[in-house]
Amino acid sequence: MRPTKSPSWFKRLTRATARATGKSTSFMLAGAVVLAWLVTGPLFHWSDTWQLFINTGTTIVTFLMVFLIQSTQNSDSEAVQVKLDELLRVTLGAHNALMDLEELEESELDTIRDSYVRLAAAARLNLAEGLKDVDAPDVV
Repeated sequence: MRPTKSPSWFKRLTRATARATGKSTSFMLAGAVVLAWLVTGPLFHWSDTWQLFINTGTTIVTFLMVFLIQSTQNSDSEAVQVKLDELLRVTLGAHNALMDLEELEESELDTIRDSYVRLAAAARLNLAEGLKDVDAPDVV
């Protein structure tokens, strides 16, 4: 199964930027910019304009990076959810009702989570009694 169309320009941009900014060379470049700014402090007599330069630059970069990170995080999260749904779909004995849980209300998720907490507690008791801990009981 292949995607039917190429990624949008925004997706390509965010992926490329995320890859580039996640490298050690990008960190070193940012460090070099800060170091250069510090070194130029005496040249500009530690002026308000000198301080404003770094404040404005870091604010702009931070503002843009928030949206970039959110975009790549959303995309990655959706891809992981689809992969997990596929694993549930093809696993014999898995509960298909667990697919797409991210769309449920918090109270519904709490109910399902509580049933798994009970299953885990029962499994630990079984292990403590020397019983096995491998089966697929129904979710209660």
